[in-house]
Amino acid sequence: MTDPTIGHLRVNGATLHYEVRGHGPLLLLIPGGTGGAASFDAIAHDLAAEYTVATYDPRGMSRSTLDDPEAEQQVAEHADDAFRILELLSPGEPARVFGSSSGAITALHLLTTRPQRLERVVAHEPPIVEVLPDASEHRALIARVQATFRAQGLMPAMAVFAAGLKKDGDTTEPKAEIKLPPQAAARAEQTMANLPYFVGRIVPSFMSYAPDIHQLQALSDRLMLACGQDSRGELPYRPAAFLAERLGTELQHFPGGHTGLTTHPAEFGELLRRAFRA
Repeated sequence: MTDPTIGHLRVNGATLHYEVRGHGPLLLLIPGGTGGAASFDAIAHDLAAEYTVATYDPRGMSRSTLDDPEAEQQVAEHADDAFRILELLSPGEPARVFGSSSGAITALHLLTTRPQRLERVVAHEPPIVEVLPDASEHRALIARVQATFRAQGLMPAMAVFAAGLKKDGDTTEPKAEIKLPPQAAARAEQTMANLPYFVGRIVPSFMSYAPDIHQLQALSDRLMLACGQDSRGELPYRPAAFLAERLGTELQHFPGGHTGLTTHPAEFGELLRRAFRA
């Protein structure tokens, strides 16, 4: 397997770590949660047979450093970071973009603000709870997570957050962990290191983001909304399903749940390849 070409890009208030593989039209993969470029290692090599595949660590995550570690995070600035990478690697040429979770929110904002730069966007389970009829309940959840984080620390806050993401009426204990591929297991330490920043800076900003639905309607032919086939009823599934219905587009299902990219990489990568050929 060929190692990626590594680069660093100065943007407003941060230095981004990015990786590039392959040749062909640009495909930018935007990670979500506590993931960085490494979260795409299991699929990037195969996709690089058809595309120039670019991945990166979002500002403040892993190897992408902030000038001010206490800086508040905004979806618009994260989307501008993605745009800067597009401009660096594919100046003037429309690109394909995949985003997962919070990365899917970045991708949606990029589509509405820089549509001329994007040929197609696949957004997998963006937690845009502001589009839901019960958005006020989710605002209250985010506030509880932040209050718990400040008063009790990281793991109690994560417990509150995880409980809020469950299916409606699901009171069962979490299922036993799926055995992760070795590469994913090796990233666990970095994932834990990113968690405080994710909970304290990314969750409150990204989950309060309201997309421009009118603009997305105008661009719906370039947008594929996707969910995990095992995520039905869970909070991250609902906004994408609601938005797909609102836009009159078909909701696509990928293998696994919210983290299907990690648990089912081969099948996930193949479906993603097909999505960009469509």
